[in-house]
Amino acid sequence: MRKVLLPTLIIIAASLLVIRIFYLQVIDDSFKLKSENNAIKIKYDYPERGYIYDRYGKLLVANQSSYDIMVIPRDIKDDLNIAEFCELLHITKEDYEKRIAKARVYSPRLPSVFLAQLNKSEFAAFQEKIRKYEGFYFQKRSLRDYEVDYGANIFGFITQVDERLIAKNPYYNSGDLIGKQGVEQSYEEILRGIKGVKYIQKDKYNREIGSYKDGKYDTIAVQGEDINLTIDAELQKYGEELMINKRGGIVALEPKTGEILALVTAPSYDPGILVGRQRSKNYTLLYHDSIAKPLYDRGLLAEYPPGSPFKILTGLVALQEGVINEQTTFMCHHGFSYGRGRFMKCHGFGPHQLHNGIYNSCNTYFAQSYMLTINKYNNPAKAVDVWSDHVKSFGLGQFMGYDLPTGKRGNIPTSKTYKKIYPNGGWRSTTIVSNAIGQGEVLMTPIQLANMMATVANQGYYYTPHIIKKIEGKKIDAKFTTKHVTTIDKKYFPPVISGLFDVYNLGTAHGLNVPGIDICGKTGTAENYAKINGKREKLKDHSIFVAFAPKDNPKIAIAIMIENGGFGATVAGPIASLMIEKYLKRKISRTDLEVRVLNKSLQSEYAKLGGLSEVIKKDLRTKDSIANVIKLDIQRKDSIAKSKKIISKTKVDSIKRN
Repeated sequence: MRKVLLPTLIIIAASLLVIRIFYLQVIDDSFKLKSENNAIKIKYDYPERGYIYDRYGKLLVANQSSYDIMVIPRDIKDDLNIAEFCELLHITKEDYEKRIAKARVYSPRLPSVFLAQLNKSEFAAFQEKIRKYEGFYFQKRSLRDYEVDYGANIFGFITQVDERLIAKNPYYNSGDLIGKQGVEQSYEEILRGIKGVKYIQKDKYNREIGSYKDGKYDTIAVQGEDINLTIDAELQKYGEELMINKRGGIVALEPKTGEILALVTAPSYDPGILVGRQRSKNYTLLYHDSIAKPLYDRGLLAEYPPGSPFKILTGLVALQEGVINEQTTFMCHHGFSYGRGRFMKCHGFGPHQLHNGIYNSCNTYFAQSYMLTINKYNNPAKAVDVWSDHVKSFGLGQFMGYDLPTGKRGNIPTSKTYKKIYPNGGWRSTTIVSNAIGQGEVLMTPIQLANMMATVANQGYYYTPHIIKKIEGKKIDAKFTTKHVTTIDKKYFPPVISGLFDVYNLGTAHGLNVPGIDICGKTGTAENYAKINGKREKLKDHSIFVAFAPKDNPKIAIAIMIENGGFGATVAGPIASLMIEKYLKRKISRTDLEVRVLNKSLQSEYAKLGGLSEVIKKDLRTKDSIANVIKLDIQRKDSIAKSKKIISKTKVDSIKRN
């Protein structure tokens, strides 16, 4: 039996192999299409990308036609008039040779992009003479057509795929376009659609003679799906206008859903400059601007000490742990001493309880509450982990899971943090008390701050922030409709919210009220240090403000971070009031605040870090408004002096707009 088994297995295996080879070579010839078959030419039909709309159906991003000149190096004739060809396409002979060499490296037989993104007039001139240039043909593609000049950080951009991605993903070929950053990247597979493919049979003279197998394997292009974003386009535009001459981020959320209403980063740029043949040049300018960093989304990526807004969580955790109640009183003498000559300054004075501790932003009150929390267990390591778990239940200290491709964790320290900092032990509540007021090791991004306020507005729960509202024919990810509940009991939120309401009426944001809207908010000021000429120097503090409104049934939660802005109520606070009124009323009554914000320039503070942006210095198209100067709408070279002159000349006109 054993003697027969081995020969039998060999015969069976050989038979199966012969049958498979016969099937592939005689019956199923689709594998021929996947090889570099000289007798078959592949033509792609590229679909339009899906359109992008805001939450109300306003069109934000559409498409425009573009044409790539493709080349198959092997098919180029020796008698090609290179000089005439180069003149037609406005390139040099050196450019021609470099591009051909690159195409040969990719493949002498397969098509690759020779010259990308010709406009209609450039293409028309080439199309008239294309028959003279064998080996070259055009490929129609679809480029983005931005209907607005804001929201660049939200949209992202599209660019050609690189060789690594082509090798990794068989869908893409040389010259294909792919979304990068923003929703273009997050929803690439939905927006890109499906390419159509046609297989053309060629004869021995390389002439096209018709469809291969009568079009049996041909497919038609399927347009990308349209999407609606959660963004309020008018609110986004207004936020970017308010951030002129400033650096920082604004994030606004709808508390009941987690929908992102506005995601502002400053400085920004017109998304239209990253379309067409100038895209690469403009992107390079933006990328190498190491001062202003217009490609850096401060709303998602910038980690800052949150400052006084963090006191909200300090109070909630202390209430939950039972170490304070609403009547617990601490005496403040413009601060308090906490051992070994250490003193925490405070602008408050006299007895403070939870309510006035919040609206006066009393450092003493919250530092004492924090130390009671840490001292509760007679074990600082255990206590810090308990405190950390409470704080993390608000979505802090971790990636939030939103549907944008970039982000940072922030930092909420644990016992491991302090075991690493103090390997010999000896740390206690007084050592880490600065955490109580949002300093120390605590770091948060603006979107985390906004989510924190949305959670407080909801009295203990939140939904993962997201920017997708609707996908044509599809459901959005279920994780965006999953409720996350904090470890803080609901009963502890109302007294905190009452204190936040009086921040506007009696406290640090007095004077920033908006008629007819009950706003709950919290000012913040975070210390700011930077290395200048190799030395660590203290710069003007960051201005922070968080808020939600209305007090009952909140519809918007917002966080504003202004780098080097100073006290929270000076710059960030007015922006919060204006954004809230713009969203809820669709108009502005506090024009005094609007004038103050639009007039406020922090360029002199940023100059200490290295002067004006290199993009502004090198290549800038200036229009008659501050917004377009600062938003880096690049096209025409202008001197820095001219930019300054235009800013000075149009400052008043910009403020009096509409």
